[in-house]
Amino acid sequence: MKRRTFLAAGAAALAAPSLGLAQQGKVLRFIPQTDLSFIDPIFSLAYATRNHGYMVFDMLYGHDSNFRVSPQMVEGHVTEQEGRLWRLTLRDGLMWHDGEKVLARDCVASIRRWGARDPFGQALLAATDELSAPDDRTIRFRMRHPFPLLPEALGKLPPLLPVMMPERLARTDAFTQVTEMVGSGPFRFLADERVSGARAVYERFAGYVPRSSGTADGTAGPKVVHVDRVEWTTIPDASTAAGALRAGEQDWWEFAANDMLPLLKRMRNVRVAVQEQAGMMCFMRLNHLHAPFNNPAIRRALLGAFNQADYMMAVAGDDPAMWKAPVGFFTPGTPMASDEGMGVFQGPRDHDKVRRELEAAGYKGEKVVLLGATDPTFIHGLSEVAADMLRKCGMNVDYQLSDWGTLTARRSSREPVANGGWSCYMTALTGVDMTSPALSAPLRGNGAQAMAGWPDLPEVEKLIGEWFAAPGLAEQQRVAARLQAQAFRDVPYIPAGQFLQAAAYSTSLQGVLRGFPLFWNVRKG
Repeated sequence: MKRRTFLAAGAAALAAPSLGLAQQGKVLRFIPQTDLSFIDPIFSLAYATRNHGYMVFDMLYGHDSNFRVSPQMVEGHVTEQEGRLWRLTLRDGLMWHDGEKVLARDCVASIRRWGARDPFGQALLAATDELSAPDDRTIRFRMRHPFPLLPEALGKLPPLLPVMMPERLARTDAFTQVTEMVGSGPFRFLADERVSGARAVYERFAGYVPRSSGTADGTAGPKVVHVDRVEWTTIPDASTAAGALRAGEQDWWEFAANDMLPLLKRMRNVRVAVQEQAGMMCFMRLNHLHAPFNNPAIRRALLGAFNQADYMMAVAGDDPAMWKAPVGFFTPGTPMASDEGMGVFQGPRDHDKVRRELEAAGYKGEKVVLLGATDPTFIHGLSEVAADMLRKCGMNVDYQLSDWGTLTARRSSREPVANGGWSCYMTALTGVDMTSPALSAPLRGNGAQAMAGWPDLPEVEKLIGEWFAAPGLAEQQRVAARLQAQAFRDVPYIPAGQFLQAAAYSTSLQGVLRGFPLFWNVRKG
């Protein structure tokens, strides 16, 4: 028997509680915004995959709710040679779910896999001359030039996550999904209890050793688990979800539907709160590979038809405290946000004028396949407004509705629409994901390596490189303003506004951390 196989069997026997114990223990029941369609957090941008990833895997660094980075899997680091040499030391007690010890070479392979796909990771590896594991606990970076954002990169919050996994799994191509879930995080994924479209289940990993100091805040500090199991139940219907929360059948609803908020706020056993203060940044993603949106003049012409307020009222109602429009390419109120180029959203929206501009730009009636989703509800609302807008502009719209999981699978197709491809879809990322060029995946214009839509925009990429090389905040802001102006010329995507989303959870839950759903620190009374 191989050592890994032997240890895996032993770990499973020690860590897995009996069915009777699991039934008697504390179970936290959670309603995710969408079903868990993909389980590899380096493969998918989906937020369900991100939330799943933080449960199963761990990362070298974490971020608190004020976006300050601190060690997580690493004990600490030292830098030498004016920032050109970094040595990261893993802390004691790190163990994979199969019983093996976490080694530095596992982390090196994991960083390489993540860096092949993630924009921040690509920038880090491009600046790296050598990434190695000189011993079992040391990760060494030799840089071509100083890269002071290294801890921020290895602890980044948005998808795609730089999670650590065993070397044998990390050797998987970054564009192929890993399906064996062996992490070192505070929860084990129970693959045999997963029901696609309906259910995902996790149990506390008994072998997890939290950090011994600090305060749990975001992904930073000790990850102490106080429940035995977490069960995700996909409930697309808002009324059903609200009823399950009211009846005590569910404990936590990630994205409470806005039209349900008045009802939820009247429930004595339910607490309603906006957990993510940066909100959600909405946008239309365009396919740059095929007509009509492979034509930059057509993309620019469509900007004149966007009334961001229409999109925001469709998803967040008419309370202006819950949304902001217009917005640009960076999250409002964050250091990189500016008014550069925002004039495109000023003045009345003239669809007839846009129709003429589309024709002048070369639009010849090509079919526009707009992918829409019935869940989550805010994606459905965005999609309905987009379909109406495109039709008013005279575009030949084929509006195809599905669930979000089907949409995310469909958008990976690079085929033309005649062969099952797509032209555009509406989506959203958290405001945290779009605060800077380092984090904003949809802003990248690096072709085949870019987010689905695959824009090839050399000027955008050049400016992103200048941003990484900028010596300080003031220069970063100047470059970000130029980058936004260029983005309005090249149009990698079209911003559609920012809205706040409330969560609802049982008053029996204590210790729910701010931000996206994290399942450590939570106690169930």
